Amino acid sequence: MTINIKKCTLEDSRKLQEISYETFNETFKHQNSPENMNAYLERAFNLKQLENSSQFFFVFFNNEGAGYLKVNTNDAQSEEMGDESLEIERIYIKNKFQKHGLGKYLLNKAMEIAMERNKKKIWLGVWEKNENAIAFYKKMGFVQTGAHSFYMGDEEQMDFILTKTFI
Repeated sequence: MTINIKKCTLEDSRKLQEISYETFNETFKHQNSPENMNAYLERAFNLKQLENSSQFFFVFFNNEGAGYLKVNTNDAQSEEMGDESLEIERIYIKNKFQKHGLGKYLLNKAMEIAMERNKKKIWLGVWEKNENAIAFYKKMGFVQTGAHSFYMGDEEQMDFILTKTFI
């Protein structure tokens, strides 16, 4: 078993869009209307949005694209958290690659980036109904520090804000 991470470049935009659609659909399609899913996918994963966003990293499992990580710092964060914070906006793993430790691998990459940039905390928003993700992040030392609204199309949903502080 080999696991590799590759920083995405502009040339990777289409591949990133494909894996974004696939992983988001696998994770949330069964809990949201097709209209709201389509509206969100078009807004969040259009090529212009992906090309102008923060840093993305692919994770490969045995040389096959298995998922990705998106991190934001400073003004790119989706909430005002200050310059001492790093946001994990997305960690998505394709269903067939789950339960191989890839999420933990990407989370560790995000923490490595945060420490390299002298950030004091790392945070993320996770849908209140995504119990597996919430359990994973809490196991990794995150605690709930707040909540915010998240829009799936025209439907308002609630994300828990989870934070891990570095000593």
